[in-house]
Amino acid sequence: MSEKSCSAETPLSDAAETLPAAPLPAQGQAEGGCLILVATPIGNLADISERAIEVLGTVDAILCEDTRVTAKLLLSRNIATQTRTLHDHNEQDRTPFLIAKLQQGARYAVVSDAGTPLVSDPGYRLVRAAIAAGIHVTAIPGPNAVITALTLSGLPPLPFMFLGFPAPRSEARKTGFAALRAAEQAGLHSTLIWYEAPHRLIESLEDLIDVFGPEREAAVGRELTKRFEEMVRGSLIEVLKHFRTKAPRGEITLLIGPSAEDDSGAADLDTHLREALTSHSVKDAATLVAGIVKLPKRTVYARALELSRELKD
Repeated sequence: MSEKSCSAETPLSDAAETLPAAPLPAQGQAEGGCLILVATPIGNLADISERAIEVLGTVDAILCEDTRVTAKLLLSRNIATQTRTLHDHNEQDRTPFLIAKLQQGARYAVVSDAGTPLVSDPGYRLVRAAIAAGIHVTAIPGPNAVITALTLSGLPPLPFMFLGFPAPRSEARKTGFAALRAAEQAGLHSTLIWYEAPHRLIESLEDLIDVFGPEREAAVGRELTKRFEEMVRGSLIEVLKHFRTKAPRGEITLLIGPSAEDDSGAADLDTHLREALTSHSVKDAATLVAGIVKLPKRTVYARALELSRELKD
């Protein structure tokens, strides 16, 4: 790969054709400058691709969450490219400077501590600004904990919804879960996925049980691709019991399956709520209807809020 191209051309084998490079900037885009989103291993350093190694070794700088974490990966591949931090606390301030450098022809790689950049990681603001400035943006695909956990979970793979990290406090977390449960009552049928910190996993499982019930299918992926990889599958209550006896450690991906096929009641819930909202406040309507449809008041209240906004519109 020449130093000015955006990605590598690497032969698959002696008999294989050469992979084409990513397209150069189209007419009207900034000349030379390129922002490359590079996926890195989620645990096993051997999972990095040859294209990722070549790009990381030839860009002008690597923008990373934590230079100490990225340094371990670079050292394992003898890559000496300089690194610069790009994280939630400095991305907004650094973006104008980086855009100016890209417009002058700089080539930067963006990496997260693990996995695919931007997916619950920094980089979104910079990518948006680069696109708006006409700078060429491309990606070197690779590992991602969401997809890895989904494929190992045994839960329906399509559709799925990734929701980042749940709120750190129980009250806000339950409110978010209740909104999803209300959406299920309104027709959402999807596997739901979150990342979670190990010290909050048990509390999050307890809150999920409060909102979705103890028998909802679930799975927790822990330390995926690493030596002590673990995939715990079962009902929410079974998964909770497992981690009450074995304290969770490491990187956590939390999944619950979609509601049962016979989880009807969306029409009934909305019908009752629409009728109640004509003569009651949102709070009173939710209290009244929760007793009729036998759903948690928090779930009914979340749906009542959505319907009240629709009715006002």
